[in-house]
Amino acid sequence: MKDKNRVIKLGFIGCGTRGVGLLNTIMAVEGIEISAISDVQEHRMQKGLEAIRTHEKHPKEYPVDLYANYKDLLARTDIEGVVIATSWNEHIPIAIASMEAGKYVGMEVSGSNSVEECWDLVKAHEKTKSPFMFLENCCYGQYELAVLNMIRQGLFGEVVHCAGGYQHDLSNMVGMLEDSEEFGHHQRSYHHMKRNAELYPTHEIGPIAKYLNINRGNRFLTLTSTASKSVALDIEAEERFGRDNPLWHHHALGDIITTVLKCAGGETVVITHDISLPRPYSRGNTVHGTKGIWSELRNSIYIKGTSPDHQWEDMEPYLEKYQHPIWKEFLNSDITDGHGGMDYLTLCAFVESVRNQTLPPIDVYDAATWKVICCLSEQSIALGSTPVAVPDFTNGKWIYREPAAEGIYALD
Repeated sequence: MKDKNRVIKLGFIGCGTRGVGLLNTIMAVEGIEISAISDVQEHRMQKGLEAIRTHEKHPKEYPVDLYANYKDLLARTDIEGVVIATSWNEHIPIAIASMEAGKYVGMEVSGSNSVEECWDLVKAHEKTKSPFMFLENCCYGQYELAVLNMIRQGLFGEVVHCAGGYQHDLSNMVGMLEDSEEFGHHQRSYHHMKRNAELYPTHEIGPIAKYLNINRGNRFLTLTSTASKSVALDIEAEERFGRDNPLWHHHALGDIITTVLKCAGGETVVITHDISLPRPYSRGNTVHGTKGIWSELRNSIYIKGTSPDHQWEDMEPYLEKYQHPIWKEFLNSDITDGHGGMDYLTLCAFVESVRNQTLPPIDVYDAATWKVICCLSEQSIALGSTPVAVPDFTNGKWIYREPAAEGIYALD
């Protein structure tokens, strides 16, 4: 075991909008140095460097090397871990190369392109034994962790059904296809144009998977997806550019994608992808159990025998009573950035695992299981909403896994 108080050196791959945002957040984490950053575009690396040099919490004067080729960064023997925040299609190839280089890997979220690439990720981890963490920040949301705490304490009884969604008006991304100072090559827009799928499942399925002990005593068995018609993004593009403009493109993505999963334990899960239509942001979380229900949209809860008959209660008193220990500690800090604290806590969990040389709390099997929903939903939709099997990336180990990661950021 290495010195838990030592400063650890990290590399950062990807300095687009999301990458620089994560750089700003991770700079508030104690005991790290970002020793190297990498991006294919020089101006992005300069923005990343500026984020490091000007951070108000911990401005640093240590050397920061810039690499146009991420493999040169991975060749550094002094760098213990890397954070990958590139465009979606590059996540897994870079993560595999990073594990082969012996680094702790923290990989940003996205959906999958194929079942094969998810297996490639798992097999690379099993071959190299390099620790891997999927940086799904919603697993560290205040409400998600409080609900996890309630479930663990039996407040909802036996959980029967969960729901969630990525419900976020992203119509402003229409036409973001070329290089720009702010967005760079916005790969997400191409996915909207070319694919009809649950493109971004992990924000909702990550917390739900932890609620239901997926990959640790339970697993997803089958999936069915249905897509509505696709009109909203086309209308947005036409209003903004006109159909004769090269920036106008037809979008394959259905305005609403509804996916239903069945679990080995008998539970059902419904997740919704809704980024085309006008709406406020919501993850739409709901937990149904034999003793009660929680609804994020209502910010309400009902517990049998405790709540007034057939009446919702305000969630806030329950949030205070069942506040997760992680958030009790966080609320005493002065950190506020990073999606209200979720990013910061996720990066703290990653840094803690690197520093202590321990297993990360969201592992490669979680990543593969959550990401694969994307390409499986694409298959199901293409086949007329036919059920498809969800692979068991643990190869049967979900029935009885080795003990989960321990520590203050543990989720299992």
